[in-house]
Amino acid sequence: MITDPIADCLTRIRNGYLSNNMIVEMQYSKIKKDIINILYNQGLISSYKIERRKKEKFVIKVAIKYNKYTGTSVIKCIKRISKPSLRQYCKYKKIPRVINGLGIAILSTSKGIMTDKIARKKKLGGEIICFIY
Repeated sequence: MITDPIADCLTRIRNGYLSNNMIVEMQYSKIKKDIINILYNQGLISSYKIERRKKEKFVIKVAIKYNKYTGTSVIKCIKRISKPSLRQYCKYKKIPRVINGLGIAILSTSKGIMTDKIARKKKLGGEIICFIY
């Protein structure tokens, strides 16, 4: 039983790029799909696909993106901020900048899951899910 599915998703991606795996699989959920979609739109993963395994089991396959010159992963660090034991909320004026704007923070707002830049434009605060750079 997984107590924190978001942390499991981020850990699978982290373990994948640290062990130089090309594809990582995880169970499907809407919040995981939204987070992975943000990573895809930001250019941090090369692709993802949702597949049906058994009768009603869905799996998300994520293809991790690597630099073609150095062979290292595009993602250098992925860090979970808000945990089930300690939630981290912030107002839109106090959304932290990750590496002075070079990284991204993923937030869960009342209008859905979005990056820190979009949340600042829409003037929405919320729960800080993770930092990625």
